[in-house]
Amino acid sequence: MTVTAETVRILRERTGAGMMECKKALVETGGDLDAAAELMRKAGLAKADRKAARIAAEGLIASASTPDGRTALVVEVNCETDFVARQDEFRAFAVAVAQAALAAGTADVAVVAGLPLAAGATVEDTRRGLIARIGENITIRRVAPLSAPTVVGTYVHGIRIGALVGLEGGDAALARDLAMHVAASSPQFITPADVPAAFLAHEREILAAQAATEGKPAEIVAKMVEGRLRKQLAEICLTGQPFVKDPEVTVGKLLDGARAKVTGFARFEVGEGIEKRSEDFAAEVMAQVKAAEARR
Repeated sequence: MTVTAETVRILRERTGAGMMECKKALVETGGDLDAAAELMRKAGLAKADRKAARIAAEGLIASASTPDGRTALVVEVNCETDFVARQDEFRAFAVAVAQAALAAGTADVAVVAGLPLAAGATVEDTRRGLIARIGENITIRRVAPLSAPTVVGTYVHGIRIGALVGLEGGDAALARDLAMHVAASSPQFITPADVPAAFLAHEREILAAQAATEGKPAEIVAKMVEGRLRKQLAEICLTGQPFVKDPEVTVGKLLDGARAKVTGFARFEVGEGIEKRSEDFAAEVMAQVKAAEARR
């Protein structure tokens, strides 16, 4: 039968579901709006989409590696509460997503959603089913793959922080130790040579303004700026940081001793950059009471 655009629009407003899902439900029910809405409720689709506006800032990081160890990835899968993040079903889903993305060789979340899982359903269908059963919004936020000539080390700290480090030279043990270091120390760049010129110029400007307030001659200020910049670069570049397992040695010295080179790294932390809503109902009620009293 022919389903009109207006009928699809009405069903979308009622359920909050996607256009294609609404059209499919209407076709299956002969255009009956009530029956289509009920069908979608039974399938968990309407429920899942209504939860899509809720902030999912908890969750976990999962990783997967190829058998040869030269390619790996990390994925962040979010939910609304830490309680759900620790449930076996949710954790199994995140691991399955990581494995599917690795096998497909993609970092595109939209592509990952359409990938099949071992049970036969797609990632997206499985995600919606989980939302319907668990009752929380669940999202696949991001995927980061990494390949290296020798090996990619992976490390996941608990469930909240995951890191990858690619090596040319060295071995799997060193790669994993460095992934642990990246997870703990969160470097921004590999070496000072990798720092963009615009970043350096901006930091020099800030450091110069700070040093100018100390009343030193211009030539002294210039030396102070460069010295402080070198110190800052050592803190934010992987090779300049003290190695987390032996702070007496920098990562750069560790790599030199192993005749190895870091070719890339990635680090995910659950919820970083997501603005979380804070709802303090007691404070809200007290604010309303005080406002009412002020008007008397």
